Amino acid sequence: MDLLTLLKQPEGKTLEFKRDLSSPDGVLRTIVAFANTAGGIVLLGVEDETRRMVGIADPLSTEERLANLVSDSICPPVIPDIETLPWRRTHILAVRVYPSSTTPHYLRRPGPEAGVFIRVGSTNRRADPVLIEGLRRHARSESFDEQPVPGLSSEAIDFRAASELFVPVRALTKTDLITLRLVTRYQARVVPTVGGILLFGKEREHHFPDAWIQAGRFVGTDRRRIIDTAEIHTHLVPAVEEAIRFVQRNTAREAVIRGVRRMDRWTYPLEAVREAVVNAVVHADYAQHGAPIRLSVFDDRIEVENPGLLPFGLTIDEVKRGISKLRNRVIGRVFHELGLIEQWGSGIQRMTAACEQAGLPAPLLEEIGIHFRLTLSSSRIRRPKLEKVDAAILQMLSAGEGLSTHEIARRIDRSERATRSRLASLVKLGLVVEVGAGPHDPRRRYFLSETGGG
Repeated sequence: MDLLTLLKQPEGKTLEFKRDLSSPDGVLRTIVAFANTAGGIVLLGVEDETRRMVGIADPLSTEERLANLVSDSICPPVIPDIETLPWRRTHILAVRVYPSSTTPHYLRRPGPEAGVFIRVGSTNRRADPVLIEGLRRHARSESFDEQPVPGLSSEAIDFRAASELFVPVRALTKTDLITLRLVTRYQARVVPTVGGILLFGKEREHHFPDAWIQAGRFVGTDRRRIIDTAEIHTHLVPAVEEAIRFVQRNTAREAVIRGVRRMDRWTYPLEAVREAVVNAVVHADYAQHGAPIRLSVFDDRIEVENPGLLPFGLTIDEVKRGISKLRNRVIGRVFHELGLIEQWGSGIQRMTAACEQAGLPAPLLEEIGIHFRLTLSSSRIRRPKLEKVDAAILQMLSAGEGLSTHEIARRIDRSERATRSRLASLVKLGLVVEVGAGPHDPRRRYFLSETGGG
């Protein structure tokens, strides 16, 4: 395990810093949250706010105490890997927790209802009953939209609406409803699945009142003034097209002449917008209640937000690399059959490619509360304008070895005091990361951050 690589990263979904075990409840909550969500590493001996390296004076006894606490406090059992990492004259304990297949894990004292935690960004969130049930489905490898709706008959599915959508692909038969898992057999009866109702239910919103898209066009960069709205209540597949038309109605278009042809170019690549809306519809957590899918158009960006975090076991970095876990298998299967999904896990990469080709930044992916938000920006993100000396500092740090204040000062021919001031500014901009025991540590070193290298 590379300690420096970890220290150069901020706390997040899979990384947390803790000074010590003086308050073990926080560490135990983090271990439970990591096991329930996507795994992660806890570094003991590092202050969580300042990232100062304080170390662990007696790593062997601390490791034994932590192992006993985890064993006595967490159910079902979690067995983390605990590694002692040397740092100067002290040590750091790295506690690696793997994503679990026996969720939900919980703290024994508050119990299986109040002791379940999940990881949201850099915080631990107590799971509500809907999230706990989602963790149970995850352990059973079940999809929410494949579950039967036993109180309804197969007649609750609008077969005509489904058939019309499948006309460009093939003629839909009653048998296809079973193959696509729009209906399923339940206690000798054929009943619709959750996915069947969500896609083609005759009374979809009676059973799932948040299964629609709320669209809004706002003036400026916040939500204070709205000038256009749309509530899209059609079936989920045609709802995607309605959402695209709303974006077209509320964004600029320019004519581009290439040779003898006139082409229309939109502010945002329509392929990227389509992928964003499809992603929200296919991956929304329809077990959550209280908010529909939201499409917000601002002067400088488009936000597409759906209820539900990423599927358990998945991180944003993995999504960017094309790794995919389908939350709604029925909805995903139908969208794939209709050609709205080309290849599993490729949507974010296609979006990114379309934005880059249009000269726009890559989509921003965020987990906010218990929602997932994808943002498309209309303006290029520019690197902060730096003085030549600051640019030289970034260049010398790009080797990745890390340099002390003294070494940097000597290379740029400045006093150490002036150099510390410049380094503090670069740290504040997020271009440089400081690793050490504190601001007065003479042996602290500076490294280029991911932003600084971009």
